[in-house]
Amino acid sequence: MSAIRNAQPGAKTMLPAVAVTTATLPAVVLSSLALAQPANAEPAPAHVQSATALAPEGAKQADIVPASEIAALVPSRLAPALVPEAPQAPADYTVAKGDTVIGIASRYGLDWHNVLQLNSLQASSLIFPGQKLKLTGSPAPAPAPVAAPASQPGGSYQIKPGDTLYGISAKLKVPMGDLLAANGLSLSSVIYAGRSLKLPAPAISPASSVAPASAAAPKPLVDKSFLGFTYPDAVVASANENKRLLNASPVPTRDQMRQIVADTARKMGVDPVLAQAIAYHESGFNQRAVSPANAIGVMQVVPSTADWASSLVGRTLNPLDPRDNATAGVAILRALVAATHDQNTAIASYYQGQSSVAKRGMFDDTKDYVKAVTADMALFR
Repeated sequence: MSAIRNAQPGAKTMLPAVAVTTATLPAVVLSSLALAQPANAEPAPAHVQSATALAPEGAKQADIVPASEIAALVPSRLAPALVPEAPQAPADYTVAKGDTVIGIASRYGLDWHNVLQLNSLQASSLIFPGQKLKLTGSPAPAPAPVAAPASQPGGSYQIKPGDTLYGISAKLKVPMGDLLAANGLSLSSVIYAGRSLKLPAPAISPASSVAPASAAAPKPLVDKSFLGFTYPDAVVASANENKRLLNASPVPTRDQMRQIVADTARKMGVDPVLAQAIAYHESGFNQRAVSPANAIGVMQVVPSTADWASSLVGRTLNPLDPRDNATAGVAILRALVAATHDQNTAIASYYQGQSSVAKRGMFDDTKDYVKAVTADMALFR
């Protein structure tokens, strides 16, 4: 299951969360320009959801390309004398570390807008090392836009300090996908206190609120029970929404996630063998794993512990983002190793919670967890 549990065996602290981004870079360098803060606006507060969740810790603002300079990156805007003859574009291109769609398009003298269309990507889409991109051919026809209902307007919501897109979605009981679509946002978009979000109109009118008897309810992606524990409906609903978002997003392979966990651990001064063993036991390096307790991703981090991890590293972490998920799990593990007297207690605290282990000792399932993780460490030495 996941990090970190609360007072009772098998139970975890849960809060709704949102945001995913990427294992490498947004497709066109910028994650999103939607709702971007004006140049003369006050700096966004630290708790505001980050649009650069992927940037390494300590990344400088200068690393982000301003919107006003995007045109300068497009090959057609360069002086002809400065543009070398581009090599012939291959039909398919394998993304390498550090690649962006703009950079790939520039290399072969292509229009990056066409590359996005050819691969059904958006400006805020994410690309990953090893991913195949089409560079030639005809793009698939774009789906016809679905017009919003003319009646029953959904109104608006004024963003408050500390709000996240997921928190707003959960509080107002508005599906995340509908909220993003109504405002032209993506999961990596930044929101700012004081601005307003459009709320989508209700999907079902009062006159037709009763579904036909023949319409079967869709099977949930995440069951509400696990190992004999049944979780609250609100928690399971959040888990299902997070699972849906992860299923719809590109994520690294298991081997790539294993490397991300190991690299993150080394960077943060944590034993990479221990970090990999926990990730392996928690999820099998599967970033799309979501438990009924709303434990998310490769390190199975619940939203509340992601908030704690954010305070440990000094920036907002999004547990749906592959690198942020690894960072959150490793940051928690580093804090537990520093606070406990031995490795087994740190492992137990990752599973059961440090306070619970200190007050009640290890539960039986926690002892089994410690043995399993300790045994798994032999796989990564």
